[in-house]
Amino acid sequence: MPAYAPHLFGVRHHGPGCARSLRRAFDALQPDCVLIEGPPEAEGLLGAVRAEGMVPPVALLGYCPDEPQRAVYHPFAVFSPEWQALCWAAEHGVAARFIDLPLVHALAIDRPDEAADVPDAAEPAARRGDPLNWLARAAGYADGEGWWNHMVEERGDGEELFAAIAEAMAALRADWEAQGGDASEDERRREAWREAHMRQRLREAQKEGFERIAVVVGAWHLPALQAEVTAKADAALLKGLPKLKVQATWVPWTYRHLTRASGYGAGIQSPGWYEHLWLSHGRPGQRTAGWLARVAALMRSRDLDCSSAHLIEAVRLAEALAALRDRPAPGLDELHEATRSVLTLGDDAVLRFIGDALVVGDRLGSVPADVPTVPLQRDLEQAQKALRLKPEATQRTLDLDLRNATDLARSRLLHRLRLLDLPWGEMARVGRSSRGTFHEVWTLQWQPEFALRLVEASRWGQDVAQAASARVIERARKLAQLADLAALVDRVLLADLDRAVPAVTQALQDRAAVTGDALQLLGALPPLANVFRYGNVRQTDAGMVGHVLDGLIVRAAISLPLSCSALDDAAAEALRDKLLAAHAAVDLRDDAAHTEAWQQALAQVAALRGAHELLQGVAVRLLLDAGAWSRGEAAQALSLQLSPGAEPAKAAAWLDGFLNRNAVVLLHDAAVWSLINDWLLGLGEQHFVRVLPLVRRSFSAFTPSERAELGQRARQGAVVATAVVAPADWDEARALQPLPLLHRLLGVAQ
Repeated sequence: MPAYAPHLFGVRHHGPGCARSLRRAFDALQPDCVLIEGPPEAEGLLGAVRAEGMVPPVALLGYCPDEPQRAVYHPFAVFSPEWQALCWAAEHGVAARFIDLPLVHALAIDRPDEAADVPDAAEPAARRGDPLNWLARAAGYADGEGWWNHMVEERGDGEELFAAIAEAMAALRADWEAQGGDASEDERRREAWREAHMRQRLREAQKEGFERIAVVVGAWHLPALQAEVTAKADAALLKGLPKLKVQATWVPWTYRHLTRASGYGAGIQSPGWYEHLWLSHGRPGQRTAGWLARVAALMRSRDLDCSSAHLIEAVRLAEALAALRDRPAPGLDELHEATRSVLTLGDDAVLRFIGDALVVGDRLGSVPADVPTVPLQRDLEQAQKALRLKPEATQRTLDLDLRNATDLARSRLLHRLRLLDLPWGEMARVGRSSRGTFHEVWTLQWQPEFALRLVEASRWGQDVAQAASARVIERARKLAQLADLAALVDRVLLADLDRAVPAVTQALQDRAAVTGDALQLLGALPPLANVFRYGNVRQTDAGMVGHVLDGLIVRAAISLPLSCSALDDAAAEALRDKLLAAHAAVDLRDDAAHTEAWQQALAQVAALRGAHELLQGVAVRLLLDAGAWSRGEAAQALSLQLSPGAEPAKAAAWLDGFLNRNAVVLLHDAAVWSLINDWLLGLGEQHFVRVLPLVRRSFSAFTPSERAELGQRARQGAVVATAVVAPADWDEARALQPLPLLHRLLGVAQ
């Protein structure tokens, strides 16, 4: 090492106290070179730090283009010491460099095939636990995090802070290493490589003639940078490390992701609170009153009482608690306790949304438009701008009217992104968003990791439509279930991927041709039937899958009777749901020939010996509701199944299927009521006890109003005759008058 020594600034994590003290130290020192813990591959991106559009929180994304899933993030907030060091260097025109182990090595080391080939490290430096817990317990704190927060982040006393940190870390690390530490061998080796490379970069800066070098690294690394290690030893340690091709870029980040301690997180539990400390410039009075004022504003926005008197008392209580605990100013713990006691009156539910909104926060950063990105990301950004869909960290609801061209394009974009495993939006399945209307209701929330997913998806294509089509075609080759393929066809049509529709449809047809499983055939019908009902709304060509659906209906009708035989109760219950969904799909297809074939299959099930009684009852009910069977035929089947000689459990199963979770036939058909009533009255005590749970389960599926009406009729002890309403005079010409308007409203061609 040269005679002059660098100025070392140890930080533990992103925090306003360290950042504020670092700024003061830099202003006093005026360094001519700043070395920062970070990936050297990103040095070419440092020019964007002060660019217009760069708003923290942001993260440096380093990834392997050939293996996009192999990536790492380095996040920064406005109060991060590293970010403030970069900003200071940019403002003063000072050289700034990253000195951590290059990603070309760091990402390669993690590969399983490389782990056995890397050289052994000589120095233990990693840590899994938190040695600061020793200092914290000695000072009366529960953990090292709380001690550091109160002693460093909430104070920020100046340059002397870093000398004290270095001295404490040197003592802790020496004691930790003397006791053997608690890091694994892989962790020790990795940290040794990192620190060897940091020393190498420091030597390079010194050889270039820089005299006032400021080094900003994790406090734990300070003793290693001050250690007497030769350049030759470090070079030998780093020799032979594996390499990978890597690229780097800036991506937006969120405070919620800063709370993650593992993976690519920063481990900050309260980024919103730290931002408040940063903006309040460390003045205790301003930060206490300002924080509680923000809490009051949040409570009032949710219609919760919070007066000025409440705020005054909360401030007094927080300051009293800080004084009792011998702390210079109220911290987050004191403010939480004052809020709970005075503002929320002990209601922890209010504290939870305060924690989400203020302690963590929902801030989403942004990066300049000229930052290097993959073509797929640029295409998405252009689409977002054209469709006025701004990515936001907060959840928001988007109600789309599919008759509007812009809303239709938005829907297609969101569906395409979901096919790329990028769920920016989740579509609601209730209310106006139900399929069958002209509306889709989406819940949008942008996640920072979507940037990496875009990089991963870029191998499928250069734009969203191309990538989604290629991804879908590849997925269709691997799907084994007909229902999954049919659902994929529906999703492809929703996304308007014309290139992918023929390929996915052909895959569905090929799989159906060799599939004899009735359950798969039945499960494939509903998604395809949706295309026929909603295709016109979305301006898609529904006919391109029509022949596939027609073939599936015929094959499902042929295989249905046999599939209903030799089933236990659980299998019959599962088949009932698929049978009902398939029946609805046939109705949606609305083709006379296919409807007739399907009804013939239902009639075979109803009369088939050996078929499960539950499915026989369902078949009879569906035929009755469709008008294929008369009430007399249904009553005859009911009388046969509920005869005194029928097994009670089987009769109850048949009745469960016949009622089909709908009490209309009981309420409005006197013959059906009489048959069921007589059957129940004729059961012996032993049989009645066996049947009762099954019958109760059937009736429990009715609505409360239906059950109440059934109870009233049972109490009367007699069947109420069904009133017959005489048909009104029918004026066909008058009835046709509203049809043009209905066609326009429903988007149906006349």
